[in-house]
Amino acid sequence: MGYAHEYAAAIMRRGRVHMPPVDYVPNWADGPRKAKYYPGADRLPLPDPGYPQDATVERGVHHRGLPDERADFDLPLLSGMLRDSYGLTGRRLGVQANTDLSALPFYPLANWSRGTASGGGLYPVSVYWVAGPAAPVPPGVHYYSTRHHAMQRLLTGDVSGEVREALGESADEVGTDQFLVLGVKYWQNAFKYNSFSFHAVSMDVGTILQTWRMWAAARGLRIEPLMWFDEERLARLLGVRTEEEGVFAVVPLKWAGAAPPAQAPAAPAQAPTATAPAPAPAVRRRDVERSRTVLTFDAVRGMQAATQEGAADRPAPGALAPAAAPAVDRGRIEVRLPAPAPLDADVRTALRARRSSFGRFDAQRPCGRAELAACLAAGAAGALLGGDTGTGTPGAPLDGASGGTRLATLYAFVNHVEGLEPGAYAYDPGANSLRLVKAGAPGAFLQKNYFLANYNLEQTAAVLVPTVRTTAVLDAVGDRGYRLVNAAIGAVSQSVYTAASALELGCGVALGFDNISYIEELGLEGTGEAPLLIMMIGHERPAPADFHYAIA
Repeated sequence: MGYAHEYAAAIMRRGRVHMPPVDYVPNWADGPRKAKYYPGADRLPLPDPGYPQDATVERGVHHRGLPDERADFDLPLLSGMLRDSYGLTGRRLGVQANTDLSALPFYPLANWSRGTASGGGLYPVSVYWVAGPAAPVPPGVHYYSTRHHAMQRLLTGDVSGEVREALGESADEVGTDQFLVLGVKYWQNAFKYNSFSFHAVSMDVGTILQTWRMWAAARGLRIEPLMWFDEERLARLLGVRTEEEGVFAVVPLKWAGAAPPAQAPAAPAQAPTATAPAPAPAVRRRDVERSRTVLTFDAVRGMQAATQEGAADRPAPGALAPAAAPAVDRGRIEVRLPAPAPLDADVRTALRARRSSFGRFDAQRPCGRAELAACLAAGAAGALLGGDTGTGTPGAPLDGASGGTRLATLYAFVNHVEGLEPGAYAYDPGANSLRLVKAGAPGAFLQKNYFLANYNLEQTAAVLVPTVRTTAVLDAVGDRGYRLVNAAIGAVSQSVYTAASALELGCGVALGFDNISYIEELGLEGTGEAPLLIMMIGHERPAPADFHYAIA
């Protein structure tokens, strides 16, 4: 039993037993930037792509836009995907219940909207483009600067072979020399969340991957993330130390007009010489940190070390089958749902409109059952659809399970949904129905077990709760499975956020709740399911006081 088991247990108990350091207070004046800073790096502005109106959320969430043969990326498509996911798209200011409201009118603390959600709005994921010869830019390593919507060149020269070597057996399946590599700079999040940080940032990886998957699928493209590879080798290439920035995912991009990378010919046998081997290529530029004092946390370092161990040991196909979500109890009272409401908004519009509701929910206008069904279906699809995570199943979901094994279960605490009695329900995606777990209005329970004051949970239409048998995943594939679990949960939340936006529903996601109380309320003690976040949906108060200035 590895360290990740211990960390997962501490996360579940943190509502009752605080994680150390218990006396930690963030130094907001000395906080880090919300992006890395490479002074002097050449900057390549990215083009403005076109946006087809038929690239709907429906096609993206449920992957109904994918052709039999994969379409290819080009520079405008890559630019659009990055802009709509992690790029800054506008400045927002609204009267809401979050604790940072008083600071938002001041420009240095302004809230800039992005299509992808992030824990605490901190956006610690670093996006690198390792471009091979097929790209229309000089080959090398580029960093995506979100503030400029531009690529900063960190290294010149074709190093795509280094990525393929790091992927090991997975490299035989990708057939490209273009890769997006996702790192997580821990201090960018840990300055606020300390030991809890690893739990939050590993979900952030899932949110951006799911945004890419939806965006690409709506346009007939595929995103197939890989999460098992030689992490140390890629960190060396990127010029980062894994204690400070973990490397979480590699996304191969099938590129327009690119030929499959040629295999290097075998070197002829030669007599041994005393010549020293050439040094491995590596980025020499370094990120300049804003914070004068950078702290480390034992739990974050421990989880990085634990999840990096065996990172190149790809699990066998079907390894996750023992960790599958338990079957829905068909003996419980069933409530059939109508067909999900269509998600007709185009993906770009829905992502631009996505935001957290922060206390704006209003129960005077109940949610429709078709809208609830659409959000539940989107959440289930977020955990099930996508690419190979390196567990041996091309075209498999983020859960990486062979044969479509489902890791996540969705529960719904229903407050105000037309034609649906209040209560706690389990969602059965195959039957498009709910199974009653506990009858009765859940509002008092929800509010009592929420840590913050920025939401009135009783005013929501419903609170959706995804669960995963985390310890079973860790037993099946090792400690690196913790990253997989949280990436899947992050993907669920991003799907629900985007579906709610397409339906013009309010939505909010939170991690600050008593996990143990939810286990007890839903009767999960015997299943090993862990509630990992809560997703609130519902209509908002009319005529809100909002300011929104679009910049892209």
